[in-house]
Amino acid sequence: MTTRPPFTSALVTGASSGIGEAMVRRLAEQGVPQVIVARRADRLQELADAHRDVEVLVADLTTDEGMRVVADRIASTEQPIDLVVNNAGFGTSGDFHLLDPDRLDDEIHLNIRALTRISHAALASMVPRGRGYLLNVSSVASFQPAPKLAVYAATKAYVTSLTESLHEEVRGTGVHVTVLCPGLTRTEFQSVSNSESYASSYPTFAWLTAEQVATAGLDDVAKGRAMSIPGVIYKGLATATSITPRGLTRRLSSLVQR
Repeated sequence: MTTRPPFTSALVTGASSGIGEAMVRRLAEQGVPQVIVARRADRLQELADAHRDVEVLVADLTTDEGMRVVADRIASTEQPIDLVVNNAGFGTSGDFHLLDPDRLDDEIHLNIRALTRISHAALASMVPRGRGYLLNVSSVASFQPAPKLAVYAATKAYVTSLTESLHEEVRGTGVHVTVLCPGLTRTEFQSVSNSESYASSYPTFAWLTAEQVATAGLDDVAKGRAMSIPGVIYKGLATATSITPRGLTRRLSSLVQR
């Protein structure tokens, strides 16, 4: 029997695929009522049809209206949200000077601005009532520079720093804030970010499944941990990065992308 987590309800962004979808399925298995958020209404509806107690909320978080709708749902006192998962995000691969600046604007907007707005809405509701969980999805890319994924890594560095700060801010309030930092995970990220060409060069053992990442993140936020890094390889990488000279880390990151 699946053990029910401490969450009484959840809202998951980026729920239509990948890690977000895996979280929705795991929470549904555990009997947690959910609000699932994404742009693709058809995929959300398929998930809702397959599980009980799933509310569909279609929203484009790169827009002010999309952010407002989600923030308002989190703020509801009639149907309070106990766990907020900020999973929506995407990356762009390539030489920075050749990339579409409008796409980069959208990437920054979604990965940083929308995440910040939703995190604020979550804590503004949770801290006064003395209970709640916030899980922000970052990446191991947040720990070092990532040439050819420069904007993505920079946005994730923001997510990791912000979330660790919030974890300490709310210590002792009954609210738990965790940053999830997965490594290579097989999702739509590779095709969306145009990184399939070099992603195929990594060995099979380096890859995580979306289910592994979702399980680790949900378990760790329930335990009140500040950071969740799924997989022994990536835990070791995070430790090594923290003690490696910055210049060497930068150079090695550059070589990996070639």
